[in-house]
Amino acid sequence: MRYKFWVKVLSFTILGVFISNSAAFGQTQPKGNYNFWEFKKKPFYFGLTLGGHSSGYLTSNSRKLVQHDSIRIISGADKPGLHVNIITNLKIGEYFDFRFIPGFAFSERRINYTNDPNQSNSDFLTERIESVFLEIPMLMRFKSAPYKDKRLFVVGGLKYTYDVSSNSRARKDQSVNLLKIAPHDFQFEIGAGVQFFFPFFIFSPEIKYSQSLGNIHVFNGSKTESTVIDKILSRALSISFHFEG
Repeated sequence: MRYKFWVKVLSFTILGVFISNSAAFGQTQPKGNYNFWEFKKKPFYFGLTLGGHSSGYLTSNSRKLVQHDSIRIISGADKPGLHVNIITNLKIGEYFDFRFIPGFAFSERRINYTNDPNQSNSDFLTERIESVFLEIPMLMRFKSAPYKDKRLFVVGGLKYTYDVSSNSRARKDQSVNLLKIAPHDFQFEIGAGVQFFFPFFIFSPEIKYSQSLGNIHVFNGSKTESTVIDKILSRALSISFHFEG
């Protein structure tokens, strides 16, 4: 439910960017000694991203779930994490950017198996998965016309992630691991934010939602906890702070 709320917030934010951009097209660009003019001359620039996120799993049940009385509900639990990225930004005309933002994300995700939703102590089993992701996002950004030293934008694209800690988990006792998650994942990303132009750098807070394009569940027929799950998709809601110049 929490993700549905934030996705609605993000949708309204993106809508607001387009409305404000349409209004700005009908106005002349601001005149004056603004920091924006200095950054406009640069065809590309670099930067650093620091931020936090809440990540988890979307699960869909298999037909075998009805055959197991011990498991009634399967749900993902969202947990906080941190990420750091390096920015390469290439300008494409006045209103578009291509952004390449590789980095690392530190995350923990959980799946809860519930036997009886009517009991307060129904969560009898939890699979906890800690991950360190190598992230390679490739995004396009659409920016509004500037207003003084501020500019709104929307961003979207694809991201490849690789869980570099998956090999260490594989070396553990397999009897402990209830689920196996594929280390490779392709995701879509959408987001929105604001640019603030300062004399020596651009500060851009950004909110973004990402989700897997395909199933990352690796089926294990010897584990009941795996057979009752059909698909697993990763998802994350992130807040990032970009420093570019």
